[in-house]
Amino acid sequence: MKIENRQQLLAVVALGAVALLGFDWLVLKHLTRAWKERSTRIAELRSSVSQGALLLDREQAIRSRWDSMKTNTLPSNVSAAESEVLKAFDRWSEDSRISISSIKPQRKQTSEDFMTLECRADGFGSLSALTRFLYEVEKDRLALKVEAVEINSRDNDGQQLSLGLQVSGLLLIPH
Repeated sequence: MKIENRQQLLAVVALGAVALLGFDWLVLKHLTRAWKERSTRIAELRSSVSQGALLLDREQAIRSRWDSMKTNTLPSNVSAAESEVLKAFDRWSEDSRISISSIKPQRKQTSEDFMTLECRADGFGSLSALTRFLYEVEKDRLALKVEAVEINSRDNDGQQLSLGLQVSGLLLIPH
């Protein structure tokens, strides 16, 4: 083969290799990245669709649970809600035979749609009375969440215990 033909062939091969590298860098790299992004997006969308389908399948159960929760919330009137919670504390302490020394209600509005009413109660009694009181709080129809419970001994034998209880309730504000 002649030197001129060989040089031309090498030049064509070199240009072809440079063109192939340029094509890979400019086109294939971007296409591969776009393909991976689309694959990830498709997987996210499929997951979202399947989650939506599951929610639609459970719609009736979720709605009935929400309706139940709405009926057990505190009244939307704040003073009526405080009154109901105070009556509930009286009822629970009477049923369990503990002495309540103080109840401090506090309102917190974090959204336009709802408000929380937090109550801190301090009381004392025997271990069985305190456990009965906590049982009454948990089983009551009022939708109150027990936020914190503190139990301390008031004597050396542990016969008299003090209770610090913090509960919160939800008030839905109608539009």
